[in-house]
Amino acid sequence: MFSFFSEDWFIISLEIVFLLFIIYDAKKYFQTQKKEYLTNIALTIGFFIWTAIPFYNSYITWNDSLKSEVNAACLQENNETLCKCLDENIFKEYPYETYQALDKNSSDYLEFVKETKEECLDDSWF
Repeated sequence: MFSFFSEDWFIISLEIVFLLFIIYDAKKYFQTQKKEYLTNIALTIGFFIWTAIPFYNSYITWNDSLKSEVNAACLQENNETLCKCLDENIFKEYPYETYQALDKNSSDYLEFVKETKEECLDDSWF
């Protein structure tokens, strides 16, 4: 039901909204000099960075050839739809360097893969 939270269009929309909030609060701060607008700006910048991290991980640290390598390894074990969903979550969760250095047999990684597969295979509304 809430799968759109991880969609690129949603993240880009949030980034635009956060930029508008920053601009509005900066304008209000320069007009009134109230410190509460500085707090709003700092919090909004924090949320801006927080939402940009998955987008950055997915598009900046991974190039197409690296993505195809991970996808090919997944296709040996799973179907294409599950692999696409799983790979997208891996790309958003880990930068390439971190993924390469990651122990693929560690309990944290296996737990992440298990939870991601459950999310990808879950067709329920709740």
